[in-house]
Amino acid sequence: MSKVSYYTEEGLKELRGELEQLEQVDRPRITNAIAEARDKGDLSENAEYHAAKEEQSHLEFKIAQLKNVVANARLIDESQLDLTKVLALSKVKIKNLGINKEFEYTLVADAMTDIKKGKISINSPIGKGLLGKKVGDIAEIKVPAGVMKLEILNISR
Repeated sequence: MSKVSYYTEEGLKELRGELEQLEQVDRPRITNAIAEARDKGDLSENAEYHAAKEEQSHLEFKIAQLKNVVANARLIDESQLDLTKVLALSKVKIKNLGINKEFEYTLVADAMTDIKKGKISINSPIGKGLLGKKVGDIAEIKVPAGVMKLEILNISR
């Protein structure tokens, strides 16, 4: 059973674009590489053939995973979201009380996670710890180094 993930229209469009790239561009490229390697003769000692087959296996696995994610994706109408508490797609400004430093993260579905862009999974320890909190609340999150205390400073979209 697959789990449902919530996306903005932009996020779902991005996922569908990636799936199309894999199916329409990458799959034919790998198929051609396999055919070319096969034409070179003895497959038992053909490193190009084995590498292309392995790449094909990884690609097909990734396509299957992405199809599953897209099939279980649900659109969120951001205008209807409650800004009084942290939810999926919330942009949250927090203060790590242990190091007295502020951060801003957007809570997104697993497939959209990109820490460099400040997007963390709602299923990560921090994401789970922030869900449902309101401005002024302090989330206590268990991490390998102990307990992290994060104060919610602002919630937006």
